[in-house]
Amino acid sequence: MYKNKLLLLVLASIIFAQFTNSQNNTNSPYTRFGYGDISDNNNGEQRAMGGVSFGSRSNTSINTMNPASYSAVDSMTFMFDIGSSALISRFSTPTGSRNTTNANLEYITMQFPLFKGVGFSAGLLPYSFVGYNFSTNDTTYLKTNNQNRDTVPYTNSFVGTGGFSQVYMGISAKVFNHFSIGINGYYLYGQINNYRDLSFSSSSGFTSTTEANMIRANNFRYRVGLQYFNTFSQKHDVTLGAIYEPKVKLNGGFSQITTGVQNDTIDANHANYTNYDFEMPTMYGFGVNYTYDKKLSIGIDYSMQAWKDSKYFGKTDSLNNLSKIAVGVEYQPNPRGRNYADRIRYRAGFNVSDSYYKLQGISQPKNYSLTAGIGLPLYNKSTNSISMLNASIEYGKIGSASTLQEDYFKINLNVVFNEHWFFKRKL
Repeated sequence: MYKNKLLLLVLASIIFAQFTNSQNNTNSPYTRFGYGDISDNNNGEQRAMGGVSFGSRSNTSINTMNPASYSAVDSMTFMFDIGSSALISRFSTPTGSRNTTNANLEYITMQFPLFKGVGFSAGLLPYSFVGYNFSTNDTTYLKTNNQNRDTVPYTNSFVGTGGFSQVYMGISAKVFNHFSIGINGYYLYGQINNYRDLSFSSSSGFTSTTEANMIRANNFRYRVGLQYFNTFSQKHDVTLGAIYEPKVKLNGGFSQITTGVQNDTIDANHANYTNYDFEMPTMYGFGVNYTYDKKLSIGIDYSMQAWKDSKYFGKTDSLNNLSKIAVGVEYQPNPRGRNYADRIRYRAGFNVSDSYYKLQGISQPKNYSLTAGIGLPLYNKSTNSISMLNASIEYGKIGSASTLQEDYFKINLNVVFNEHWFFKRKL
């Protein structure tokens, strides 16, 4: 029976990988810059709490943000988490506004014990999303032989697709009673496509030009995590967490193809194109989580990604450091109660972060989001296990009304299947 379940999970993972490669969960012009919209990789529970994760330690959810958390898994439990989202965005400029909607499957993760105090996790996660399609109309002037100036209208069109995905595996172990250490290994892959089309009317006599840029990625990287956890006076649980991820080179390549006035192709797959080096940044984060009487939990996180020191098109200082502060809270009326309502989990949070890209060399204002959600337990009487359905809604703001402001609502939905696989049933 266990082999059949594992086979189904493997098949589901393969189908999911193929599906996510062809999907975008965004339609934002801001994804034109850098590597697009960088994903936090928070699970559904953490998203409802503003993205708090580094100090999160639970035997009912999978926390991929801090691999040290895997050792909290129950010794007889197999967990399987699949998440999806829907995004409604409104883009406003001084001259108008428009709305877009997107929906997507986002991640799939699993976790189970290897030995007592040792947990293992693996799955598929997004790294970045790129998706936009917009155009601008303008005019230019042309001097004729009699020195008169003719007006020539043109259209600039911008289209972007793709993104990076990552497969990960991680392991963690308890040490010295109150400590846990862990490590995640990632394989990053994918392609980002950016197209720009400059078009003129056929009567203008000008030739339209199209430029296509492709950034391909395939590289390995890792993240280490640490957690300290303890219970004081029976009712006070405290967890301190930290993660670190070193800077690594983004293998793959860069290609640029221009057609129209001047046909040209640049292929930076070879070592002599060192001016097109790309890197993933150093990242570190700290967090604390406090729980009172198993009912009320409060968490605070801080993280920083050093994009400013990472090469982008062979240069540093092309991007900005991305720092983020997140605060979240969860309340469960009575974890030991027999009524269903007693075990429903209510969550809320917020976060403030920087944009890691620049527009015309200028840093952007801070982004923020507000979140709220709920966790509904799903009972399986045949196996005496409890799974969890998590739902949340997020409101966020990106950019500035003076240039381009994105206001969005994001609905997140995930299910954590929690099954007892590692024990012998009695007949």
